[in-house]
Amino acid sequence: MDTQVAILGGGNLGTALAKGLARTEEASSKYDVTITRRNADLIRYLEDDGITVTTDNTAAVEEADLVILSVQPTQIEDLVNDIKPVLDPQQHILISTMAGVTDEDITELTGSGFPIFRVMPNTAAAINQAMTCVGKTPHKEAEEKVIELFESLGKTLLINTDLMEAATVLGACGIAFFLRYIRAASQGGIEVGFHAKEAQLIASQTALGAAALLLDSDNHPEHEIDKVTTPKGCTIAGLNEMEHNGLSSALIKGIKVSYEMIEKIR
Repeated sequence: MDTQVAILGGGNLGTALAKGLARTEEASSKYDVTITRRNADLIRYLEDDGITVTTDNTAAVEEADLVILSVQPTQIEDLVNDIKPVLDPQQHILISTMAGVTDEDITELTGSGFPIFRVMPNTAAAINQAMTCVGKTPHKEAEEKVIELFESLGKTLLINTDLMEAATVLGACGIAFFLRYIRAASQGGIEVGFHAKEAQLIASQTALGAAALLLDSDNHPEHEIDKVTTPKGCTIAGLNEMEHNGLSSALIKGIKVSYEMIEKIR
């Protein structure tokens, strides 16, 4: 029998998770997905991929094995109050994608006894290329099920829960940071002669190739950089100009500021 997954919150991230679980035969053969949203018409198109779309959180949870809480942190209390009558610690594994909401916060709302996991995927889950950090808990049997679910959506890393805010910035916000780099590289490509679509294709595929080199080799980035920098060459000239204008410093500062923002709202 397929594992029943309820995604409560059909926003950008919840929708990305649903799409990824329906996208490949491996995932769709393991998981039956139901996703909820107040205005279900906004995500009704997901039904074309075999995903159940509903406004009824209680009905979604009642049949589920894995319950993914993917709403805004300010909505979690109302959501738990809605589904609490049908929550069962013997049946449900609770998975939270909410930044700044701790296991203790959720336990206080649901009551004790539930295996609760904090996870931080990103929107690349929609194409099964997510990076998902999973917070460690004592619930090892349930942990295996959670990791298996998110492995079907990309890569996973088991981390200490005190690193979840850092994982949010580096992995989830990181999608936007890398996309902004690709946009800038595309604009540079236009300046040196390419049409916009051509420049974006070259920049996007080059970024994909650079990431794939590191994932395949496990090398440090500088090792791969050295392979394309030659004495008095154009690569080192470009790199040095970018660094003189604060490329690395700006990225590091941006990550730190994002992290500090999460800490403020906790």
